[in-house]
Amino acid sequence: MRTIKRNALITLILILVNICHVSAQDTVCNTFDRATKVNNFTTYKVNYKHLIAPTVLIGYGIVSLENDGLKQLNTSTREEINKHHPDHICLDNFTQYIPALMVYGLNTAGIKGKHSLKDRTIIYATSQLISAAFIVPLKHIVKEERPDGSNNLSFPSGHTSTAFSSAQFMFREYKDSNFWLSISGYPFAVYTGVYRTINDRHWVSDVIAGAGFGILSTELAYWLYPKINALLSDRAKKIQGMIIPFYQNNSFGIGLVQNF
Repeated sequence: MRTIKRNALITLILILVNICHVSAQDTVCNTFDRATKVNNFTTYKVNYKHLIAPTVLIGYGIVSLENDGLKQLNTSTREEINKHHPDHICLDNFTQYIPALMVYGLNTAGIKGKHSLKDRTIIYATSQLISAAFIVPLKHIVKEERPDGSNNLSFPSGHTSTAFSSAQFMFREYKDSNFWLSISGYPFAVYTGVYRTINDRHWVSDVIAGAGFGILSTELAYWLYPKINALLSDRAKKIQGMIIPFYQNNSFGIGLVQNF
């Protein structure tokens, strides 16, 4: 089991290194987070500096799986929390989504973000798919037991990943127009992570790694957005249709002719 876990961690490290390498190549001539127009679509350059924080967070979580000192820190933190007998509040099941809901609510209220409804929905959905692609396989490969002993799907924290991907999504949408508004989603993300430990569902290292995966997922979603947008637009162009009204047997109707 330790061999399988170690091989999985080595693979994950290599993936992260390759992501950082590709991102660094994309930003050799552009050290800023710019958007340029290519074939009528916005192309985003991923600044490798944006990947430092998530890489550090994920790296901490990975090291903690094998490092005795960090394992002890997980245990001592849990013991300290349990000494105070905190109430187990399940709001973390909902706070993970609040930053994303705030983005849609603010846009509805007239405080526009960077993207339209369609575009930001594509971006957010992509970030959640990427997050799930990281989190779900790792849970089943690592098989770390939860603090409460309920199962072996502790590492990394999926709730925290969702929360921080949502907070990073809000940050990206509003950072250019209102910085203080853009960071207002992070307190909900931190709350979610803290209560995953208070509720005895995750170790501290699970939460830290989950935060890293969440931020990374959103950064990758913005990088992939123009490619996905172009793919969806090309497909839409290939579908042509015509709505034809008709009158027959003393009744009106509408017919649809569609070519694929």
